[in-house]
Amino acid sequence: MNKTLLLLLSLFFSLNTFSQKYDFQTIKEITCTEVVDQQKTGTCWSFSTTSFLEAEIIRTTGKSVDLSEMYNVRNIYIDKADNYVMRQGKTQFGEGGLNHDVINSARKYGIVLQSDFSGKINPNDPYDHSKMAVELEEILKKTVAETPAKYPTWKTDYIAVLDKYMGKSATEKPIDTKTFLTDYKINLNDYVTITSFTHEPIYSKFILNIPDNFSNGFFYNLPLDEFIQNIDYALEKGFTLAIDSDVSETTFSGPKGIAVIPEKAEDAKAILDEIKPEKEITSDYRQTEFENYNTMDDHLMHIIGKAKDQKGNVYYKVKNSWGTQSGKNGFVYMSVSYLKLKAISVLLHKDGLMPKTKKALDL
Repeated sequence: MNKTLLLLLSLFFSLNTFSQKYDFQTIKEITCTEVVDQQKTGTCWSFSTTSFLEAEIIRTTGKSVDLSEMYNVRNIYIDKADNYVMRQGKTQFGEGGLNHDVINSARKYGIVLQSDFSGKINPNDPYDHSKMAVELEEILKKTVAETPAKYPTWKTDYIAVLDKYMGKSATEKPIDTKTFLTDYKINLNDYVTITSFTHEPIYSKFILNIPDNFSNGFFYNLPLDEFIQNIDYALEKGFTLAIDSDVSETTFSGPKGIAVIPEKAEDAKAILDEIKPEKEITSDYRQTEFENYNTMDDHLMHIIGKAKDQKGNVYYKVKNSWGTQSGKNGFVYMSVSYLKLKAISVLLHKDGLMPKTKKALDL
């Protein structure tokens, strides 16, 4: 073999060693329902948590059901309106929400199947809440400006807008809480949200002050390593998790289905296609990014498994709600570094927590 050929072979293997395309192999995958599309709405919180509840029903009963995402959305819009008016407009109003809002909605209003309430006037139309959200907010701003006493029909007008865009409420056919518990073996009080921040005491239960937490939901605070360990433990035991995460990073690619944190800034583009070293994430760095608004609660998804690339790097398989045309057939592979830095929180069944964590949290 001549020197030129040896040099070419050496270069070939060198390039393949340091610039490998992603090739994912499943470590753990838990059965979930099909990927759906939230389309032109800011309702990922309902799509992710509804998918999570559907996976819980599969886990507890073996049955696959298609729950209505928009039933939760419609009901939470009413709760948001009451909150906005009672706070005299001194709060955020919009399409966003958090995982616990779906749990609250199910507890308060029950749930319905997708076949009972689609949230559309025309079944063939895509979801699009852009005009509806504007009209709803206009009513609320008018209510606050004039006071409810001078605008006594504000809620009737508000609900009329919901009816116009989403259809009338499906309350005549809800699955009430009792039926939900008995038929699907789901106890809504069994779900907890865990997180990791340094501005609150470890193992404390606190209200996280983020814009979409209009309902003042509680979060359990863990050390960062224990936060990750509990996610891994839950998946290993067959529990999925609903995740609230920042996706504003250029290294979160919905189209490519990759979410990573490069060690070097200059690798930000290449790392979406090729395996590159990732940054080590500390609690202090995570906290700084959160306090600087570089980590925000802008998208919610559903963790259903784990995978590894050909170098052994581990990723979480995350079900998105941007349709199957997005990412890897609708899924995103999120690295451990990305989740450690950018995951605001996860919602899970308390039995998916490690025993020592459950004890520390008194659950």
